[in-house]
Amino acid sequence: MSDQPQQQQTPAPPSPALIFETINAYQRTAALRTAIELELFTAIAEGASTAPELAQRCRASERGVRILSDYLTVLGFLTKAGPRYGLSQDAAVFLDARSPAYMGGAIEFLLDPTMTDAFADLTATVRRGTCGQGTVAPEHPVWVKFARAMKPLMAMPAERLAQLVECPPDKSLKVLDLAAGHGVFGIAFARRYPRAEIVAQDWPQVLEVARENARASGVAGRYRALPGSAFDVAYGDGYDLVLLTNFLHHFDKQTNETLLRKVRASLADGGRAVALEFIPNEDRVSPPGAAAFSLTMLGSTPSGDAYTFSEFEDMFGRAGFSRSELHPLPPTMEQVVIAHR
Repeated sequence: MSDQPQQQQTPAPPSPALIFETINAYQRTAALRTAIELELFTAIAEGASTAPELAQRCRASERGVRILSDYLTVLGFLTKAGPRYGLSQDAAVFLDARSPAYMGGAIEFLLDPTMTDAFADLTATVRRGTCGQGTVAPEHPVWVKFARAMKPLMAMPAERLAQLVECPPDKSLKVLDLAAGHGVFGIAFARRYPRAEIVAQDWPQVLEVARENARASGVAGRYRALPGSAFDVAYGDGYDLVLLTNFLHHFDKQTNETLLRKVRASLADGGRAVALEFIPNEDRVSPPGAAAFSLTMLGSTPSGDAYTFSEFEDMFGRAGFSRSELHPLPPTMEQVVIAHR
């Protein structure tokens, strides 16, 4: 060991930077939305790279485009060399409308007034501890918008999930996709397993979108709709898998346990329930993306939350499941709970 005294790091002095960045964060949202609406990222991908070129391509003023592009460069969405702008790696993959991973359409749901207005008076919501019915109101129209807008964003996680949950390729597979929305999770299993039959449950208007996607994917012949509330409709039985993707976080633990008992009863011997969720660590403040999701649930649901794995394990256990496993689903920030009947 060295006899030299250890250098102690001097803590950084207090700074208001984080406060100002947070107060002004709405400007980041507005800038990204504007760039998507103007097709700025796609224009750069197509070869327009200077402010005059982008202004012409985006049908906007040169001054406006220059300031917006510089701001997006500061944020890390764009690069800049001299007068020319380029795309960051993330922007090239996810914000070029020609990319199969394009997620610009997600703003139609994520920035819908139903979602953003829920935070207009967060103070009152925190005081009450609930926002009222929020987005879990029966047949809420925002879920049709969700089904149409979020399909591209969910396509990759759906494929990863179908790869993670291995099933015998030569066996007939019966899958129940609860709160199916766009349907891409059930569809991913239908595409991976040629003998899989999918039953998709959701509100009737939402299921119209799921059926459109099933037809487009060539699996409509093995895809059946089950309209109604997940809490009220009869599922039937004999399912090998029940998919619960981005659903349980909308409800309190007791409500989830009631649903999970119904799910377990619908499973065949050896069947599994598969939940995809934002799952924070036990400290509830890490990792940041999953932990921060609790606030989304506070603002948009009566009693939802981002639950830890131990909480999920307890809910599934109380519902009668024998054991639960936790699996990461890279590169997403979500994780998968697989509960065995």
